[in-house]
Amino acid sequence: MNSRARILLYFAVAAIFLIVGITVRLPQLLEEPVVQSTGQPAIGGEFELIDHKGNTVTQEDLLGSYTLVYFGYTFCPDVCPTSLQTAATALEMIPMRKSNKVVSLFITVDPERDTPEVMAEYIKHFHKSLIGLTGSLEQVSKAAKAYKIYFKKVVEEGKEEEDYLLDHSAFQYLLGPDGKFITHFRHGITPEEMAEKLKANIR
Repeated sequence: MNSRARILLYFAVAAIFLIVGITVRLPQLLEEPVVQSTGQPAIGGEFELIDHKGNTVTQEDLLGSYTLVYFGYTFCPDVCPTSLQTAATALEMIPMRKSNKVVSLFITVDPERDTPEVMAEYIKHFHKSLIGLTGSLEQVSKAAKAYKIYFKKVVEEGKEEEDYLLDHSAFQYLLGPDGKFITHFRHGITPEEMAEKLKANIR
């Protein structure tokens, strides 16, 4: 084989490899980039509310502490007091070095009736770390939206307009010192289960 034929053969072989390579890689080149998710729910965000002492509280005031967040209302007949008592009992069951790192928030979904004074009286029955938060309906709605909380006023048949109840989400959330979501606690969890989960997540 002369040198010219050998050169042509090399080019032919190289062209074949190039075509095969492009064919193999083409599907990968046309794919959309894979966006990796952390799997972390987008729970929490900015809010400005009034605590049971009349002070303004924002999400910035909570940084540096673990925060246990629950939305409810003081006229709630059963779900809210049960959830708050479960949290109070669970906090008493974990080591003090961990419970002292926790701030508990009870954010009302009924700002019309839950004034700072009403909240102050109500939270006395639960854990010492509990802070009651209220505000205008707009402020409360913004906080509820940030925490993915649903609530709706309900007037039962035969009741007066002012004797309403509220349907609302009944989760409790644990946020870290950086303000980011760590985990949630379903309604109906036992104090023992909640305590174990708190111990595992509070460093």
